[in-house]
Amino acid sequence: MNFNGIDFNTYLKNYPNEEGYFGKYGGAYVNDDLKKAMNEITQAYFTICKSRKFIDELRRIRKEFQGRPTPISHLERLSNKLGNVQLYVKREDLNHTGAHKLNHCMGEALLAKYMGKKKLIAETGAGQHGVAIATAAAYFGLECDVYMGSVDIKKQAPNVARMKILGANVVEVTHGLATLKEAVDAAFEAYAKDYENSIYCIGSVVGPHPFPMMVRDFQSVVGIEAREQFVEMTGELPDAVVACVGGGSNSAGFFSGFLNDPVDIYGIEPLGRGTKMGDHAASLQYGTEGVMHGFNSIMLKDENGDPAPVYSVASGLDYPSSGPEHAFLHELGRVKYDVIGDDDTIDAFFTLSRLEGIIPAIESSHAVAYGMKLAKEMGKGSVLINLSGRGDKDMDYIIEKYGIR
Repeated sequence: MNFNGIDFNTYLKNYPNEEGYFGKYGGAYVNDDLKKAMNEITQAYFTICKSRKFIDELRRIRKEFQGRPTPISHLERLSNKLGNVQLYVKREDLNHTGAHKLNHCMGEALLAKYMGKKKLIAETGAGQHGVAIATAAAYFGLECDVYMGSVDIKKQAPNVARMKILGANVVEVTHGLATLKEAVDAAFEAYAKDYENSIYCIGSVVGPHPFPMMVRDFQSVVGIEAREQFVEMTGELPDAVVACVGGGSNSAGFFSGFLNDPVDIYGIEPLGRGTKMGDHAASLQYGTEGVMHGFNSIMLKDENGDPAPVYSVASGLDYPSSGPEHAFLHELGRVKYDVIGDDDTIDAFFTLSRLEGIIPAIESSHAVAYGMKLAKEMGKGSVLINLSGRGDKDMDYIIEKYGIR
């Protein structure tokens, strides 16, 4: 399939290029010491990603430890309520630890073992990446430091407890807005001081090259499985696929399975409370080109050109930029990026729970809400939504803020 001059038959082999760019987005904007560390990771990854031993070990882990493949579920009652369009969800909530994050964490930890590193350093917002990296560290016998903003620590107490039970050291970040962006800042700082003994296991398709590529590659299992399962289940491709986008790890992996197909692809950002700066985290919708955390992409900026304050009801989506590949796919027009607000998201959270017996993560509820909106607009066809995580971590916060509807 060719789209705006890009051959999507060979897209995954050609993007990013050797310098880590998707068009003009990506790269590695780091100091010389960290550039050396990034090159070391890149060389190690390219060495082992084609290794039969590595691939076999990762497949074994996915099957025997993670419980993959995760299934697709037909949302029959919800579909009937909305009209004729049939809704389906890819059940990453059933992946071990309750979200897609373990897909790349086990891969990154396996890479760390190959490189002889002793410690995993990571950031987390909603806590799912933190739990996944703590799980991977426990599995491989590695030390683990997880940086988390104090605001998110309060919102995501169950996941903080899980990380500590798994043996991780949870480092509270109190500066700035004390959310995901600040957690990334602190984790990068710590990694820069100890890169010889540790590896930074970034939680999304962001950061300097090779992380956007590497995380996408590890997450592509979601898209590969989903495409195969949907065709087996229905005999055809879905008309549309939908996933939420913060940094964009779940969506990058999910979309990769459908980029070369005649399928509409939707990436959904958090509109939060509205369009005013500081009330949302919809960088692709309202941002401009800029560099942060070692990569060039589309970001939300304040009047000084620095990363702007952002907000989302979902702790895993309140990031002022998006992965460089998402910026590229947005520019190409191959993926349609849109927004959904807090109110519709919370409605979708309760609707899916009540009608289908599936409690979704608030992050995933953005995609569910948009899938429901699409179903009303399309009139016929099918929509496959990536349910990137389960909502256990969010229940206390939801009940405290919204009550039981």
